[in-house]
Amino acid sequence: MCGIAALQVRNPELRPQLGTLLSTMLCEIVDRGPDSAGLAIYDNPQLNGAGQSTLSLLGADLAITPADVDRLLEHLLPEGAASTVRVVGDTTLVSSGVPAGELAAAVAQASPGAVVAGRGERVTVMKSVGHPMEVAERHGLDGMYGTQAVSHTRMATESAVTAGGSHPFSVADDLCLVHNGSFSNHASVRRELKRLGVGFDSENDTEVGARYIAHRLEQGDDLETALVNLGQVLDGFYTLVVTTADSMAVVRDPIACKPAIIAETDDWVAMASEFRALAELPGIENARIFEPEPGKVYAWSL
Repeated sequence: MCGIAALQVRNPELRPQLGTLLSTMLCEIVDRGPDSAGLAIYDNPQLNGAGQSTLSLLGADLAITPADVDRLLEHLLPEGAASTVRVVGDTTLVSSGVPAGELAAAVAQASPGAVVAGRGERVTVMKSVGHPMEVAERHGLDGMYGTQAVSHTRMATESAVTAGGSHPFSVADDLCLVHNGSFSNHASVRRELKRLGVGFDSENDTEVGARYIAHRLEQGDDLETALVNLGQVLDGFYTLVVTTADSMAVVRDPIACKPAIIAETDDWVAMASEFRALAELPGIENARIFEPEPGKVYAWSL
């Protein structure tokens, strides 16, 4: 059932309104997934400092306090690489001027078992259990600046209601995936990816899709090709939105079982599970509005 709302803002003058616009969209899809929610915001200077990597950690999974993480990182990061640890809503953000992989390795030493829910230089991921609008309010979505964003309201079917099972899944730098539907063969694809050395944080079927795309990108695929390959490997009924540092893509399963609607203007591109989530966007009356075709990948770049 889950709901998806995603927005890429092309017009720089509208970027200060990204959070407000996404909040309006999110409000219209809460009935599709009332048990938990997640957000991914790109290029917000208050969340992602210039020249820094940021990790999003799920607070409930931290074995120690954020203050202890900050203290331990002083000894685990290279000399001169300062870190900042902040709590935003239910998410703990760890930032430092080192690559995200190096920062994640240090955090793993500081707090073994901590789940990295998001990583990169451009994106911040925030997610939690609870009513989607309450989750958005706790994380301060309304009024946030950004270039693009994706949100998800979850009705759990394939795994437990936890923050870790919420979407987006961000398993590589600046890569996020949200999913409405289910993958029927996720267990066999997970086993194959594990055989290739890919690690997993949950039993969620959506994570399999995210890990598969990240693996294909590492093998040299561009985003569109990776999604075409996903359609040949993963079975099920689904609508996916995938974002990278500078792009957004949408794809539905080959029989388009799950709903999706796209609207596009010179100023922005938006996708949602319901048209009503698009109805208040500026200039919607002049937008090109269409339902994505089955199995076809649609992609846009900033």
